[in-house]
Amino acid sequence: MHTEIQEKGIQEKRNFDFIDTIRCISMMGIVMEHCTYNGTYIFNGFPPKHIVYIGLIQFSKFGTISFFLLAGFLLGSKFTTYSSWQYFKRRLSTVFLPWLIWSLVFLCAIIIQNYIALHRSGDFHLRKLLIEKIEMIYLFTNYWFIINFMFCIAILLCFKKYLYKWWLGAIFLVLTLTYSANVYFEWFITSHTIAIFGFIFYLWLGAILNKYWSKIEAFIKRTPYYIFIGLFTLTFCLAVFDIIHLIQIKSEDPYNTLRISNIFYSLATIFLLFKIKEFRFVKYLKPRETTFGVYLIHYILVTHLLPEVFRPFHLIQFNEMSLGNMLLYIACRFTIVYSATMLLIALISKTKIKWIIGR
Repeated sequence: MHTEIQEKGIQEKRNFDFIDTIRCISMMGIVMEHCTYNGTYIFNGFPPKHIVYIGLIQFSKFGTISFFLLAGFLLGSKFTTYSSWQYFKRRLSTVFLPWLIWSLVFLCAIIIQNYIALHRSGDFHLRKLLIEKIEMIYLFTNYWFIINFMFCIAILLCFKKYLYKWWLGAIFLVLTLTYSANVYFEWFITSHTIAIFGFIFYLWLGAILNKYWSKIEAFIKRTPYYIFIGLFTLTFCLAVFDIIHLIQIKSEDPYNTLRISNIFYSLATIFLLFKIKEFRFVKYLKPRETTFGVYLIHYILVTHLLPEVFRPFHLIQFNEMSLGNMLLYIACRFTIVYSATMLLIALISKTKIKWIIGR
């Protein structure tokens, strides 16, 4: 009996290590997307560099859905050891509080930047700026998704008794597909801030994967690689063509995460990562200790560090760059942001306030 308990504990830990690894790769995708994106309607027509630009954004577009799904996987495993309130309180301290601190750091950086640029001309109005930037940070940046994440967790915890009921998943699926359809028909605003119920399904799906993981893992192991690679390639191509179509019809948000094509692409990517499973290079990044910190910090560096790094080079506009220079520029942006973020996390982790980078 004791041996069985030990083996179960070892198996759970191995799964947690694996999930942490995939979360780290998903976070790299989120950073890559933010370092690549330079606007939606910035090209005339569809020259090769525009197609490549679309492809690079789509390639990294699995990160958000993966973030929710893997969080749901871990949430499902905690249901047996924590009460609903215990779990939510734990999330408040490990997720919400670090998020609040870094979002305020972001706000302060914006205020300081605007003060330096505008105070001499007399155009600096603190109250107006605060209202404008608070709305921008908490509704239109990656910090919004933590608000959404906490809301989704609260909803799932309210339905904890029915978590593994398929009818509950069906309701959440209908909600997310409603937002997906809206990307194409635009019945209401397509912004992700409206999709407050759009990501609950992926948390639920993660919990379901956790519950049936032994069977799912066995299925993944006996399925050939070419199936997963084929699905990844097919869904990627379909998602790219979907973006092109949405751009052609002047969609409000052609890169929307909840596009049906991106849902299939994200799931195909996640299952391909499940199949590969071992990513030895990731262990050197200490994913469990650093992944959430990367999410909290990197966007501040994208908006405030990168402009200062590239300012002395007097680069031409992004859409006027050659394909080669565009790729080099994006690669440099990603390398600078990810490296600087990891350096900051490493320094913070050696202090008494290491809790602000989350776990």
